[in-house]
Amino acid sequence: MPRRRYAELILLLGALTAFGPLSIDMYLPALPTLENVFGADGGRVQWTLASFFSGFAIGQTIYGPIADRFGRKQPLYASLTLFVLASAGCALTKSIDALIGLRFLQAVGACAGGVISRAMVRDLFAPHETARVYSTLLMVFGVAPILAPLAGGQILIASGWRAIFWLLAFFGACCLIAVIFRLPETHVPTDRSSLRVGRVLSAYAHILSQRSFLGYAVTVGFAMAGMFAYITGSPFVFIELFQTPPERFGFIFGSNALGLIVASRVNVRLLKRFESRSIVKAALAFQAAAGLLLFVHGVTGAGGFWAIVGLIFACVASNGFVLPNCTALAMAGQGRSAGAASALLGTLQFGIAALIAAVVGAAENGTAAPMTGVMAFCGVAALTLNHFIASSSSSASSDPHST
Repeated sequence: MPRRRYAELILLLGALTAFGPLSIDMYLPALPTLENVFGADGGRVQWTLASFFSGFAIGQTIYGPIADRFGRKQPLYASLTLFVLASAGCALTKSIDALIGLRFLQAVGACAGGVISRAMVRDLFAPHETARVYSTLLMVFGVAPILAPLAGGQILIASGWRAIFWLLAFFGACCLIAVIFRLPETHVPTDRSSLRVGRVLSAYAHILSQRSFLGYAVTVGFAMAGMFAYITGSPFVFIELFQTPPERFGFIFGSNALGLIVASRVNVRLLKRFESRSIVKAALAFQAAAGLLLFVHGVTGAGGFWAIVGLIFACVASNGFVLPNCTALAMAGQGRSAGAASALLGTLQFGIAALIAAVVGAAENGTAAPMTGVMAFCGVAALTLNHFIASSSSSASSDPHST
């Protein structure tokens, strides 16, 4: 593939994977504002995040088989149109309950981008190349959490929270145009799967029966869930507990995303010398240790403001090593069921994240302990699962980066 065409493809696929973080992170600075606008408590407002995670998880199970049957582009036409309409609805809503429902629909529209991007990488690249490509995508993906809260904070100050959703609708419309005219179809007709319910369920059952896939998918699910616990709880911890201005919160949030990008870049280089499994083990051990220290801080307050900033940075940045490698290991060998496998991978990730977001919201007590405790639990759970499930299947599954 020509270098310029490769760069264009990665940029577009990265934009499609960014719908999730953009839709979440851009309006995070507005969460405390929504409490006042709708007269709702913090836990109720956080349900707008939990509903988004739920829609993102459920929607992926729909798009995976559809993408295997009809190709990669056609499902994107429908999903991006839904995203644009739901975003406009969020901008116009008059109640917190309607916003929660519209956020669910917005997520169903947003989730196809990640499913289909992962499947397209599997369509186009050999197994030994996929982790490097996923790392590159994660670097593009990581720009969204840097820019989104910064933009969201400034838009909130200048134009109010509704303008955030109008901007998301505009972004969705631009991506829809780019998909129509610039994205190639990578799933040829001879490779397309049946869409019969029995066949779809059979494909899902077969994929879930693969211990390696399930192990890596659940491992990355808990790693992602820890990050989403931070996303859910951080606006209230920083803006309310530490009295951080919304625009400064955007810079803190963006610095963590920058750490994710840098780690992804380092991961590309490490893959030239080490196996994916080895990198994952080391990164998860580091993440679990940082999470436990973070929980100690959440309970005792030791170290103050900068301690929690630094430990959260460590937890989030470590996912730059965990996510691309676990994704590549889970997707290895999926072949013509890449869409269904990608859907299951995303569903497990965001299904766990939805539960975690709900737990953080329900456990809110005016301290950092709920957020930090959940992050610590997720880090330890990911490390444990990787050791007892994914590692035990190494003899039955080939590492796409082993030599």
